[in-house]
Amino acid sequence: MTERKIPLRKCIGCGEMKDKRTLVRIVRSKEGEISLDPVGKKPGRGAYICRSAECLNKAQKAKRLERAFSTAIEPEIFDALREAIADE
Repeated sequence: MTERKIPLRKCIGCGEMKDKRTLVRIVRSKEGEISLDPVGKKPGRGAYICRSAECLNKAQKAKRLERAFSTAIEPEIFDALREAIADE
């Protein structure tokens, strides 16, 4: 029996390659709405981040989410993402 390949994704906060299931997906829809995707199935452009506020702070400070989504992101969206990550 062959071993299954474990999908890896890069955290935009710390830059580490981790198992896809341990990360949270952030999605930008076609309408430009940015939201958290806990299941990983929402359509749109996605970026992965660790389930820690520290990684989200690093991504915000270095503007990595803005670069990944090619759009400006308001601070209110980061606050909502922080709350959603803290709830998990």
